[in-house]
Amino acid sequence: MLNYLSSLDDNILLFFQEVIRNPVMTPILKVITTLGNGGAIWIALTILMLVLPKMRKVGFMTSLSLIGTLLVNNVFLKNVVNRTRPYEVIEGLTYLVRTPVDSSFPSGHSACSFAVACIMFRRLPRKYGVPALILAILIALSRLYVGVHYPSDVLFGTISGIAISYAAEALAEWIMKRKSRSGEGKGD
Repeated sequence: MLNYLSSLDDNILLFFQEVIRNPVMTPILKVITTLGNGGAIWIALTILMLVLPKMRKVGFMTSLSLIGTLLVNNVFLKNVVNRTRPYEVIEGLTYLVRTPVDSSFPSGHSACSFAVACIMFRRLPRKYGVPALILAILIALSRLYVGVHYPSDVLFGTISGIAISYAAEALAEWIMKRKSRSGEGKGD
């Protein structure tokens, strides 16, 4: 079973390289994948939401989700699993971006993207949430296109990002309720 899944991972990446890659999409997807480097676009959006009073609560939630993905995926899982990048293993696979310095599993770009985008999708008007979710999907797919992650890395990163988004949302609600309760009795 594991051999089959590994072979499927490899074949999907080679399909992306041999069938989907083209001169028109390559520069576009290189830019899209770069937006996810270090969570840059999601950090910028979180800061913007924290600055805007009507979005501050959502910004707090996305802040927690960014911290969660950093700890769970980048600090813990990447070091425990320590999966080799696909271009180092799959014969004939080339990558299109600067060589990543960490291990492959899970995709931090995917986890971070979905952790923030899912909260935005659930908590903000659709005119903000839908584009955020579309961007998260494009960033995740771009990691396959540029050849730096296995599909299973991206899938697990996506799933963990979604799970972390719910956990961050719940934690933020709990913190805000505690804070409002502790402030209720102070003026008496």
